[in-house]
Amino acid sequence: MDIREEMLITNLKDAGCTDETIAAFLQYRQTNESAKQMDLLKKHRSGLLDKIHEDQKAIDCLDYLLYRMK
Repeated sequence: MDIREEMLITNLKDAGCTDETIAAFLQYRQTNESAKQMDLLKKHRSGLLDKIHEDQKAIDCLDYLLYRMK
């Protein structure tokens, strides 16, 4: 494993990718399937964004309760 691959794996882990996602990404890298790599990253990004929206909804509910309790 070269330093670039180590940095890539670290970045994917920091982005919250699972070991399975990282393995698939690296497999697509070895077979030069950049479109599949992009799809994988976009899917993960979409999942993270969905989580943000869920968390924002929960925050909004708490803010409403805090407002009503004043």
